[in-house]
Amino acid sequence: MAEELWNHSSLSSFILAGLFGHSPYDSFFFSLVLLAFGAAVVGNILLLMVIQVDRRLHTPMYFFLSQLSIMDLTMTCTVVPKMATNFLSGGKLISLGGCASQIFFVVTVGGAECFLLAVMAYDRYMAVCYPLRYPVLMNWKACSFLATASWMGGMADSVIDVGVVFSFPYCGSLEVDHFFCEVPALLRLSCADTSLFEDLIYACCVVMLLLPLGVIVASYARVLTTVMRMPSTEGKQKALTTCSSHLAVVGLYYGGAIFSYMQRASARTPLGDRATSIFYTIVTPMFNPLIYSLRNREVTSALKKMLERWGM
Repeated sequence: MAEELWNHSSLSSFILAGLFGHSPYDSFFFSLVLLAFGAAVVGNILLLMVIQVDRRLHTPMYFFLSQLSIMDLTMTCTVVPKMATNFLSGGKLISLGGCASQIFFVVTVGGAECFLLAVMAYDRYMAVCYPLRYPVLMNWKACSFLATASWMGGMADSVIDVGVVFSFPYCGSLEVDHFFCEVPALLRLSCADTSLFEDLIYACCVVMLLLPLGVIVASYARVLTTVMRMPSTEGKQKALTTCSSHLAVVGLYYGGAIFSYMQRASARTPLGDRATSIFYTIVTPMFNPLIYSLRNREVTSALKKMLERWGM
C-alpha cells in the first residue's frame, strides 16, 4: 500500500494521456490543432500591434481588447506547446512544476476573462448611455484599475486551486486523462475524498460565470434601450456595430464556459472535458481577433495601414 501512495511531498511528475488517444487520424487532428494555434498566435499578436501602433485606437475599448488578446495568448501558449512537444517526441510526462503552472495560468486567465468581458460590457454601456461624461468616467486610471482587478480576481482563484489540488494524496496510476493539467482531471486520481472541494469549485464557477454575465446582460439591456431612442439611423448603426463584436465574443466564450464548468463533477466525463477544453484553449483564442477585425472598420483600416507600411 505504501508503494502505491504518493503525496505532494514525493510526487515529481504526472503522465498526460494526450488529446488524440490512439486514433488512426492522430496526425490529421494534430495538424488542425497546430493550424488553429498558429492562427490564434498570429491573430492576437497582430491585433496587439495594431492597437499599439495606431493612435486612433488608444481608447478604453481597445485597451480592454488588448488585455483580452494577452489573455488568449496566455491561455493557448500555456497548453498547446506542451501538448505538441509530447506528441512529437512520444513522451507524456509533465513535471509537478509544469502541471502546477498550467493550472495556475489556465484558471487565472479563465477567471480574468470572465471579469474582463463584464468590464468591456460596462465600458460600452458608459460610452453609449453617457457619451459626454464617458472620457471622465472611463479615464486611464479607471481602465487600469478595472483591468488589474480582472487579472487579480482570476489569480486569486488560481492560487487557491493550485494550493488545494496539490495538498491531496495521489494513488496508483498518475496518468491524467487529458491533454493538459486541468483540476477535475487531477482530482480523479486522488485517493482522498475530494467531493467537498469539487462542490466548492462548482459554486465558485457558478459565481464567477453568472455574476459577470449578469453585468453583461444588464449593460446591454441599457445599451439597447438607449440605441432604440436615438433619432439618427447612422448613430444606431455605429453603436450596434461597436457592440456586436463584443457580444459575439461573449457568446463564444460563455457558450463553452457554461457547458464546461456549470456541470456537477458526477456529470463530467474525460471525453467531455477534453472536447470543451479544446473550445476555450484553442478555438476561442483563434476566433476572438477575427471577430474584432472583420466586424470593426477601425481595426481593419489600421491593420491595412500597418501592412502597407511593411510593404505587404
